[in-house]
Amino acid sequence: MSNKPQYYIVEASALPEVFLKVAETKRLLSTGEASTVNEATRMTDISRSAFYKYRDAVMPFQNMMTGRIVTFQLLLHDEPGLLSHILQVLADVKANIMTINSIVPTNGTAVVTISAETMDLTVSLEDLVRILNETHGVVKADVLAG
Repeated sequence: MSNKPQYYIVEASALPEVFLKVAETKRLLSTGEASTVNEATRMTDISRSAFYKYRDAVMPFQNMMTGRIVTFQLLLHDEPGLLSHILQVLADVKANIMTINSIVPTNGTAVVTISAETMDLTVSLEDLVRILNETHGVVKADVLAG
C-alpha cells in the first residue's frame, strides 16, 4: 500500500465536528484573532492534542486552491454576450484566465471550461462558484479540477 496521501472533497456538514473546529482554530491563528494555540483551542472548545493531531490534515477547500490553476466547468445558455459577462465576473475577482474552451451550443446550451490562476482572488473559491451559479444565463458552474 502506498504512503502517498489521498485527498477527498467532503461537504462540511458530513465532517465530524472536530475537523470543523480544527479548521476554525487554524483560521483564528492565521488571522491573529488568537495569538496562541492554547487560546485558539479554548475559543473553539477542542483539546490541544486534537488540534495537533489533525492540524496538517484539515484545510478548507478554498485554502487548498489558493495560488493554483483551477478549471471551472460551466453550462451556459446560448445568449449573446454571456461568455463576455462571465469573463468580466472572473476579472472582477482577480482570477487570471489561462484557457477557455467551448463546444458548439446544442439544445440552447454550451459547455465552457475556463482555467484560471487563483492566487489573487478577492473572494473565496466557494464564493466564486456561488457567484457564477447565481449569474444570469448560467445553468450550472462547478470546479472541475484544481
